Amino acid sequence: MSEQLNNNGNEESFIHFSDYWRVIRSRKEIILAVMLLVLLTGSLITFYLPKIYKSTTLLRVEQDTHDVEVFRREASSAYSPYFLLTEFEVIQARPILEDVIQNLGLRKIWSETYFPGGERELSKNDSVAILSKHLHVNQYRNTSLIAVQVSDESPVLASEIANEIAFVYREHRLGHKKSELKRGLDSLESEMLKQREAVDAAEEEVERIRGELGINFFAQGLTVDKIKLKQLEADRIDYRVDMLGRKARLDQLENLEGDDLIAASSFIVIDKTLDNIRTQLLDSEVSLRLLLENLGENHPDVRQLRAGVDELRSKLRSALKGLKNGLRADYEVARAKYEALEEELNLAKESDIDASREKYLPFEKASRNLMIQRNLLEALSSKLSQEGIELQIPMTPVEIVEPAVAAEKWSSPNLLLNIIMSIIAGTFLGLALAFFLEYMDTSVKTVDDIERHLNTSVVGVIPQKAKLLNEDHPDSAHAEAYRVLRTNLHFNIKENGGGAFACLSGGMGEGKSTTLYNLAFTCAAMGDKVILVDSDLRRPVQHHNFKTDNLFGLTNVLLRDVPIEETIKSTGIPNLDFLPSGKLPRTSIGLLDPKRLRELISTLKARYDYVFFDSPPIMGVSDASVLAAEMDAVMLVVQYRKYPRAMSSRAKRLIENAGANIIGVVLNNINILRDDYYYYYNSYYTHHTEDTSIAAKSSANKDAVANADKF
Repeated sequence: MSEQLNNNGNEESFIHFSDYWRVIRSRKEIILAVMLLVLLTGSLITFYLPKIYKSTTLLRVEQDTHDVEVFRREASSAYSPYFLLTEFEVIQARPILEDVIQNLGLRKIWSETYFPGGERELSKNDSVAILSKHLHVNQYRNTSLIAVQVSDESPVLASEIANEIAFVYREHRLGHKKSELKRGLDSLESEMLKQREAVDAAEEEVERIRGELGINFFAQGLTVDKIKLKQLEADRIDYRVDMLGRKARLDQLENLEGDDLIAASSFIVIDKTLDNIRTQLLDSEVSLRLLLENLGENHPDVRQLRAGVDELRSKLRSALKGLKNGLRADYEVARAKYEALEEELNLAKESDIDASREKYLPFEKASRNLMIQRNLLEALSSKLSQEGIELQIPMTPVEIVEPAVAAEKWSSPNLLLNIIMSIIAGTFLGLALAFFLEYMDTSVKTVDDIERHLNTSVVGVIPQKAKLLNEDHPDSAHAEAYRVLRTNLHFNIKENGGGAFACLSGGMGEGKSTTLYNLAFTCAAMGDKVILVDSDLRRPVQHHNFKTDNLFGLTNVLLRDVPIEETIKSTGIPNLDFLPSGKLPRTSIGLLDPKRLRELISTLKARYDYVFFDSPPIMGVSDASVLAAEMDAVMLVVQYRKYPRAMSSRAKRLIENAGANIIGVVLNNINILRDDYYYYYNSYYTHHTEDTSIAAKSSANKDAVANADKF
């Protein structure tokens, strides 16, 4: 943690990037383990996943048109922007899929795959669901191309299914169109038969009247009045048909409003200007819908395009309004013509009636009816012939542009992609786990933790894997750490110049015994007269460090069984003596009596510069509190990342409650290489030690050469 001062002068902590990096460095094994585990899991899953192959058939889909236009049509159907979207869904429709399953026998193939041994057969619904899952249809934008993609474990089967879907869809389109034409032809043929019967009945009626009245065709067809009457009758029929047609169109448009009027206008009236406006409006609406999928309502492009749509709609409404007015005017003109012609025809008929005899009227009516029926029969016959010819003309509404082929390499699973995703996911999970463990870990990790939570200073930082200095190189980095500790201890007690000191810890295994031994060794090596007293009566370990027995020692001195001179042992290390703990008697009640302990400390302080007491953990053992109360100063040993901070805080409070003078904390077992937060504590001394070792070796080599020269 980094710290800064706020406006009130209090320390305020904030998290720096280096704190995150420290967590990553300290828990890199967990991160790597999780990443490798996820990577291994993802690789194994990828390895055991079935290999999926994909095959694609490319189709060009057009609206229903003949390959050759034999009869020119007055108006073709307008292009629909929803046509391809509709066909996109038709390709995936159930009838198409059921035909494909039936043609390729997919139910049997998949039944053997999903139910080996013929346990049961897949139902039709299950087969359709499986095929839908394996099918993916994609429309190429701004083209009439549709890609039909099928995935399966068998590359050959995938290509066969893709090609079969294209074939079935093409036949479906052709069959649907031909069935529509066939139904139309059947209806036309039925109507033509009825019309033929009507013509026959009209002919019989004409012949009956002619026979009854004795009318001679040749005699009656040569007068001018008859010719004029016939011409007027024919014109009246044409005008009436034209008037009724215009009235029908006008009525249809009058009954429609809004989008229905826009959609129907193209089929009722052929108007290029209106078609252009309508086409622009449809294109603009489609563009607006596509633009809204990516942009918001208030985007300038959307607003501009919507304004254009509104303008086109306004133009279209104006055009439709003008169209209605024009049709209404045309209808009025046609009706006026028809009424005028009707009036003229009536006058001609009255004149003809007056001039002719009564017998011609029934005959003329029957003749006119016969002519009308024959005209209708001729029109139906022509239409039937035209549709029959068009039925035989080939149509290609669907073209297979590129048939599917069996893929040579599977498309999924993608090994490289899965490995990359596994690495990313594993790294993320590892980091999450590392930071979660760091959050849950309340142990002491930094000097700041000690200063913040224990409210005391750090007098020493001991690297990890510290050995006993009598077994290590005297100029090692570990030795330098203890020399720093000895210096800090000296500065804290420089007024007295020595005294009795103890190393305490909150729990077992925090390294206080090794720390105290190496501190005593360092002080002795620097010329101080030192004695180390093993006052941990329950778990003594210092006699193992000095490689001596533990038969007599502190317990014998406190029980006044043996004089102190007989229990102090010489260690072979200059300036360093050792007082073992001795055997613990059956009852230890009152053994560490403060008065006896005080006398012992006074005696030892009179003979030695430094008296170090190795103590048991202060948590749960009363001996440590008694010892701490009699010491000149106490050091609390806290092992890095071992016990919760609360335990160390509790140990400090117990020491303070005993009335001891705690001079600071020794942070033990720091992993310098793992946690670069403490690197600066050790880097300088490490380089210094390496240089010293090289110099020592060089000096030794020179001495050896010189001695060899003497001989």
